[in-house]
Amino acid sequence: MGSGFNFDWSKKTHIFHLKVWVLVTIFLGIFILLVLLLLWCCIARKTSKKKNTLPISLIPNVSGEIKEIKIDQNSANHVDRDSDIFNVPEKYGEKDSDKLLVHFKNDKEKNDDGSTQSGSFNYLDKDDSALESGDKKGSSHPITVASPLAGLPELSHLGWGHWFTLRDLEVATNKFSKDNIIGEGGYGIVYRGQLINGATVAVKRLLNNLGQAEKEFRVEVEAIGHVRHKNLVRLLGYCIEGTHRLLVYEYVNNGNLEQWLHGAMSHHGHLTWEGRMKILLGTAKALAYLHDAIEPKVVHRDIKSSNILIDDDFNAKISDFGLAKLLGAGKSHIITRVMGTFGYVAPEYASSGFLNEKSDVYSFGVVLVEAITGRDPVDDSQPVHEKSLVDWLKMMVAAKRWEEVVDPNLETRPSTSALKRALLTALRCVDPNAEQRPAMSQVVRMLESEEYPIPREGRKRQKEKH
Repeated sequence: MGSGFNFDWSKKTHIFHLKVWVLVTIFLGIFILLVLLLLWCCIARKTSKKKNTLPISLIPNVSGEIKEIKIDQNSANHVDRDSDIFNVPEKYGEKDSDKLLVHFKNDKEKNDDGSTQSGSFNYLDKDDSALESGDKKGSSHPITVASPLAGLPELSHLGWGHWFTLRDLEVATNKFSKDNIIGEGGYGIVYRGQLINGATVAVKRLLNNLGQAEKEFRVEVEAIGHVRHKNLVRLLGYCIEGTHRLLVYEYVNNGNLEQWLHGAMSHHGHLTWEGRMKILLGTAKALAYLHDAIEPKVVHRDIKSSNILIDDDFNAKISDFGLAKLLGAGKSHIITRVMGTFGYVAPEYASSGFLNEKSDVYSFGVVLVEAITGRDPVDDSQPVHEKSLVDWLKMMVAAKRWEEVVDPNLETRPSTSALKRALLTALRCVDPNAEQRPAMSQVVRMLESEEYPIPREGRKRQKEKH
């Protein structure tokens, strides 16, 4: 019986003279391969259908150091009680563009409603971005405008933003076409892109510059990934694939403050005094929010006119947080390598690397003087004693020639009280003694105050203590 069984399996067949057991083994192998192939096809099909529910564990981790910025309720409440800066109604209506911009005649004929739709601008060393949200409590405040992320696959919503694949952003920017470049900075290039849902975005592609790009990437996500304020750019999401690091922002198509004051946007007209003050007030509110209403506080470190983007309603949007520093309550920091833009950097920070929120206050003061005068922070074409804008302003005020500092491009000059109030606010912000500078929450009140002279709150508090 056993010998008969062995003979049958070892018997040669007519197929290539193979033995029976060899032939059976081949057929079984082919059958198993077919089964495995069918299983693989089914799994692949199910995976493609369920890619919107990709487990979070499969999404790359940005960094172990990136943490959510949480709202410090005590700090937020303190700001609300003391200054009410986040509930003050805007002086200027969002649609009152005619009050904010003086058009040239040919521009008025094109846009009678005062709105400005600009084309492609040469943004240098800045980000294109925008944020639609409330003033007060960050991410807990409801978004009032349709999100550019609406309609995108649910693949990677991470609470505050979206994880984009490199392929997504290649398609959006036409493979990072040169035609879509809208800005170049020290660590990256900014492209205009269009997502599959039709939303226009700005894509910042960081260049690998000895690890600095990685650091800037972490800082930007850490500083503004979870923060929501209508005067701060909104970071929509990011991409991490291999060595690629990209940041995706909302897109702002109305230039920046530097361009409106000095350059590329001036052909559209000149900002009125009201337009400048609206932009500066929005900037001040955003800085007060970063300094006082969140924990850890965010010190921007690079406040300048080119980093203040402007939307179609002439609202300010602070951008470019690549140099930002996160500080705990009441803390300062010593920086071994001072970073910033010449002319805007606070003296104590430039000389010793000492950094806290008062460094931003100084930079804001320089921007305020820039908006009042229409002059650059540093102008080498001027005589030696007039090259520094801050020094020149102090000299003019000391000589009682303060009325001469107003930008000659202003068609309608501000009232005497409004000019004095703005100049006094600016001078207090650029005080060489950091301790004497006001907090940004005080700056907001000073800009909105109808009183002149502006009461010194520090002195009031000292008197109350005594």
